[in-house]
This record gives sequence, C-alpha cells and structure tokens, in this order.
Amino acid sequence: MNWMERGACRDSDPELFFPLTWETHPTLARRICRDCPVRVQCLTWAVDTGEPDEVWGGTTPAERRRIRSG
Repeated sequence: MNWMERGACRDSDPELFFPLTWETHPTLARRICRDCPVRVQCLTWAVDTGEPDEVWGGTTPAERRRIRSG
C-alpha cells in the first residue's frame, strides 16, 4: 500500500476524511481527492476491501456500497 504515501490527503486534516456525521457533504475531502495522483488506487482498495467508513478515492461509504452492488 505504498500508494498511500503519494496521496494528496497525506498532509490534510484526517477529520475531513473521517467525519463524525455524514449530514454535511464532504466537499473539501472530495476536492482534495479530485486531483489526487492515486485516487484510482485508493478507490479500488476501498471497494475491494469493503471499507465501511470514511472518504476514500473521493467517495462516501454509501457510494462505495452502490459500486460494490453494481
């Protein structure tokens, strides 16, 4: 998982990606993910492992559930 070392989020506040509530849309996290050089690897990892929480690859848990059910 050395791709994580190249993530655009590596120097960002983790709370942006691990919100306490999903009532507010994680727009800042998505903005950081949008131009990330490892976005595809991040999203693939999250979908493949069934990551149930947080923003990964610019997606919310609900979005990844839809991708997996796909």
